[in-house]
Parts: sequence; structure tokens; C-alpha cells
Amino acid sequence: MSVTLLAETSARTPAGPSPPSLRRDLTYVELVHQPGRIERWIRFGAVDDELVIDRQTRFLGFRPDAILAFVRWASNDFGTAVSRIAILRAVRPGEGLSTVPGVIPGGECLLRVSGWSRVERVLKAIDAVEAIGVEPATAAPDHWRHLHHRLVAGEPPRAYSLERHRAWLSRQALLS
Repeated sequence: MSVTLLAETSARTPAGPSPPSLRRDLTYVELVHQPGRIERWIRFGAVDDELVIDRQTRFLGFRPDAILAFVRWASNDFGTAVSRIAILRAVRPGEGLSTVPGVIPGGECLLRVSGWSRVERVLKAIDAVEAIGVEPATAAPDHWRHLHHRLVAGEPPRAYSLERHRAWLSRQALLS
């Protein structure tokens, strides 16, 4: 296999080559739904664009600075093979980014864990943010970073509070 073929192969998604009609100013996430085998979905995030490829595959586009949670799950004949979640900030064109499978071009990783027990804890933390009346996509990015670091260290994270959320909103108002 030549270098050219390797580059072409690595640029392909499981559904084939990336669709040419994706907007360059957005970050796209490839959603796949093959029941019992592969499931990729968005847990939260404000969608700005959608491109449906077929019944099993579609791409969702997110504006720069949008926060989103992307869940990836796959199984094989023996059960769950992959269970991952990433909370990302969609980047602006030209900004530094981390590559994440299924995310074009990638994003700023606020949280990235694998293994069902950690993924389940993140999903419960997202539920807890929603339970206090806050849309998770508007929560302070530092909260998701904190959650990531605490999970990786095996320590319990601090809960997100309305007081912390108000402080984040005040900070945003001052910076804009």
C-alpha cells in the first residue's frame, strides 16, 4: 500500500469518504446507528446543520465555541467492546484541536473517558447539571475539565451548582 493510499484510507469515515458538502466553519460529528453493533450519538449540544447520508449515518454541525457531548459505543459477539464519551468545544477554523474519531476536523477536549463505569458517571453528572435547571451545553467548560481530571484520578468530582453557573455567566458577560 502506498503512502497516498494510506492517507486516503485514514481520511475515510466508517461510512466512506467525508461528504463534500460540509461547511468549513462548523465542526461536524458523524452519528452512526447500527442497532446492537455501533451507536454514536450526541448527548447534548446545539446543532446548527444536519446532513443525512442514509438511514444509519448522518452528520451534525456545530458552531465554533459550541459545547457538545459525543458518545461512542460498539459491541461484538461477546458484548460491549467500546464505550466512550467526549465533551468537546467546537473550534474556530485555524485553532488548535485534538482529533476524535467521528469528529471533523476535531475539537478542544474538555473531557474524554472510556470504559462503561466512567461513561456512566459522566452521564449521571450531565443528568445532575440538567436537574438543577442548567442546559449542559451552557455549563462552565471548567466543570467538564474538572470532572475529567477527577474521574481519571479516581476521585469524586464536585457537583455543579447554580451559584457556579451564575459566576460563569457573569464572567462570560464581562469578556464579551
